[in-house]
Amino acid sequence: MSCRIAVFGTGYLGATHAACMAELGHDVLGVDIDEGKLAKLAMGELPFYEPGLPDVLRANIDAGRLRFTTSYQEAAEFADVHFIAVGTPQKQGELAADLRHVEAVVESLAPLLTRPAVIFGKSTVPAGTAARLGARVRTLAPATGQVELAWNPEFLREGFAVKDTLHPDRIVLGVDRDRPGNAEAVARDVYAPLLEEQIPFLVTDLATSELVKTSANAFLATKISFINAIAEVCEATGADVSVLADAIGHDARIGRRFLNAGIGFGGGCLPKDIRAFIAMAGELGAGQAFALLREVDSINMRRRNKMVELAREAVGGSFIGARVGVLGAAFKPDSDDVRDSPALNIAGQIQLQGAAVTVYDPEAMQNARQLFPTLQYAPDMTAACAGADVVMILTEWTQFTAVEPTDLAGAVRRRVVIDGRNCLDPVKWRGAGWSYRGIGRP
Repeated sequence: MSCRIAVFGTGYLGATHAACMAELGHDVLGVDIDEGKLAKLAMGELPFYEPGLPDVLRANIDAGRLRFTTSYQEAAEFADVHFIAVGTPQKQGELAADLRHVEAVVESLAPLLTRPAVIFGKSTVPAGTAARLGARVRTLAPATGQVELAWNPEFLREGFAVKDTLHPDRIVLGVDRDRPGNAEAVARDVYAPLLEEQIPFLVTDLATSELVKTSANAFLATKISFINAIAEVCEATGADVSVLADAIGHDARIGRRFLNAGIGFGGGCLPKDIRAFIAMAGELGAGQAFALLREVDSINMRRRNKMVELAREAVGGSFIGARVGVLGAAFKPDSDDVRDSPALNIAGQIQLQGAAVTVYDPEAMQNARQLFPTLQYAPDMTAACAGADVVMILTEWTQFTAVEPTDLAGAVRRRVVIDGRNCLDPVKWRGAGWSYRGIGRP
């Protein structure tokens, strides 16, 4: 059955959710205060890079199932189902999440809801937020007792957002156990095509649903920091962390994914969510979670400094007068996201210490320039490595992992490569006359 849906926020999460809900056959209105962004979206243009999403966006605009507005009044009159999909960035100067955008949606929308409706929060928020916002909705909405607020966390991976929305590995819905209502039935209507695929549908209390996303990200971050801590032991003993990860990854309880030693995690979710979790655990007095996750975060940040040290060693102990070619600016491949990108952070640190640093990334150049305007940027891989004393692979784009040693040999000043993602074949590169250095590899 087709629903009339409004999605508030048309950033990464909101634009993806709006387009994919239309793809499921619903009539969708995307709502944002940024008129320029909406004008571009209405023409089928995305303000970020996400494989496959432009096709879904354009197809549903053309089919008439997806349109955009700045008007909350129009959204309230049009839709019975409302999704909050705005950002919750880290607060300036604090670990905690900034909930201003989420609160603003509730404050603006709730007073306009004159008939029964369900508001689903998708944004990542600390536990307790949904209960507080639910109480606020009940105070503000004219349709007294007929507007529900439930929480439906997102689990998008950048580069796989369309698949993760249309074919997720689970759907989680948090409902107010003290006020039974229609939220579950409405969610089942919205996600009916997904439920027909037998995708697990978990109904929880509000607090559990809020904790699922941050707990998942905290676990993934812990897994990455764990293997990076093991990489340090491997370096001290001459062991090979990649082979070790393969060996322990065969254990079904452990699994191989996210056991890749390297320069650590970044992006708009993992660092922000783990820090918000640390802040929440500290406020709640949950000391062990607080201590564990703080160490996970600090291990991750130390990887960047370690990488800078490796590069300094490789150029003879000082960056003054050295040229460094950096391949990768996005925090991960198949994305143009440079938020908290380890690659750019490392490039910036090296430049501050006196090197001439040139960066190339297939998709993230524009965003990188805005964040680090003082770095040099090259139009392609070879140009980034021209005259380099060391080449650093810092984002594992396919075109970097597939590069042949001979492709770069003619461009560089010295054949030295630092593989920050352990994505190259050391035997091949050393055999071609390169000095190769990986992470946790002999």
